[in-house]
Amino acid sequence: MLQVRQDTLRDRFERQRAAFQAQPFPDLGVRRDRLQRLLALTEKHEADICAAIDADFGGRSAHETRLAELFVVRAGIRHTLSHLRGWMRERRIATTLPFLPGRNRLLPQPLGVVGVVSPWNYPFQLAAAPVIAALAAGNRVLVKPSELTPAFSALLEKLAGEHFAPDELSVITGDAEMGKAFVSMPFDHLLFTGSTAVGRQVAIAAAANLTPVTLELGGKSPAIFDASCDLDAATSSVAYGKLLNAGQTCIAPDYLLVPRGQSATVAVKLATAVARLYPTLRDNPDYTAIISDRHYQRLRAMITEARDAGADVVEINPAGEELGTADRKLPPTLVRNAGPDLRLMREEIFGPVLPIVEYAAVDDAIDHVNRADRPLALYWFGHDSRNRQRILHETLAGGVTINDCMLHLVQENQPFGGVGASGMGAYHGEWGFRTFSKEKPVFLQSRLSAGGLLRPPYGKTFERLFSLLTHIT
Repeated sequence: MLQVRQDTLRDRFERQRAAFQAQPFPDLGVRRDRLQRLLALTEKHEADICAAIDADFGGRSAHETRLAELFVVRAGIRHTLSHLRGWMRERRIATTLPFLPGRNRLLPQPLGVVGVVSPWNYPFQLAAAPVIAALAAGNRVLVKPSELTPAFSALLEKLAGEHFAPDELSVITGDAEMGKAFVSMPFDHLLFTGSTAVGRQVAIAAAANLTPVTLELGGKSPAIFDASCDLDAATSSVAYGKLLNAGQTCIAPDYLLVPRGQSATVAVKLATAVARLYPTLRDNPDYTAIISDRHYQRLRAMITEARDAGADVVEINPAGEELGTADRKLPPTLVRNAGPDLRLMREEIFGPVLPIVEYAAVDDAIDHVNRADRPLALYWFGHDSRNRQRILHETLAGGVTINDCMLHLVQENQPFGGVGASGMGAYHGEWGFRTFSKEKPVFLQSRLSAGGLLRPPYGKTFERLFSLLTHIT
């Protein structure tokens, strides 16, 4: 069966490559039509998409799917449709004096066949958002969704087949072995969203074909409470950002840094904010389950390790419900006084567990962030502009939201991407269009060019012109 799917992968790839060679520069109308079909897919099948994702999670809030996936994708498509003509336009670039009256131009050109590997945590948004950019740039696209969301992946394959020709956009489903085969194809660009560990393997596989990659990874994204912050507003924001999709979000706050002496107060306020958002857990359709038993048991093991090591562990269960393993509903959990060697403090958590760490001064908070790998996101809460500037200038993260969580992700006029271990490259809006384009520099020589006077045989004319050039450049 795997061999059959791999044969399908190669066939789809070759068909897309041949189609691209036949139409290497789709015009605006063609690109707009493809984007409008993607928008129609999103709008027509909203209920089906929500139901499939809910089935895969064993309980995923339809409201969260509509807000964090469908709304974000629709906004991205509409933004792209509004700006695509301008993005496609050949741009004038300044020409330095010695080369006038020649002219410089920059031509954004499609790359060819783009591969997209999407994860399970936001299976529609993180598949569709790169597709928007790749189609806008004039490419053909193959998508490999996660094997951990089989219902959604099958649905996406079906819907892509209904709305697109296989040589325009195609979805290839399968397990991890299919994923390895997928990233080994000689794509013209490959975008992968997932863990840092798998991202490294993807980069190695792509390097064999010299395929350029965009890696959207993760890491331990800090939230920092400054002494000047409004604790009620800050804890409310962090509670929401941490528990959206039950913490299974690549840019969720992974741990919280608070001024020394404030962790107990912050924990109480967080518990209050959580109870306000989720007064019940087990049968609450707003509170999402953990994606699989393996991930659920991993999180449980991390909490157990912290408790056994003497950390202060508080599970927030406002209604005092019995939460069974079969439900995979993990209660929001706060951990104080966790040692630096615990898994909670070393690994990306990716669940509704929040360590709270105290710091003595801003220098200590900055040092704590900088000792670890570069995070995908950083959140700072406060009103002290000097401390804010220090955090912005002295730490490095993929993106930052000030006095809230995650909102930098949905800014279509800003790039989204990681740095270091949290990824490379960026997309969204025009940045995505540019990621999936070759911005080809073009120089147009003028008939009035004096360049011929600098060619052999060299002599006095060359020396005079060369001396002039030397003084004006």
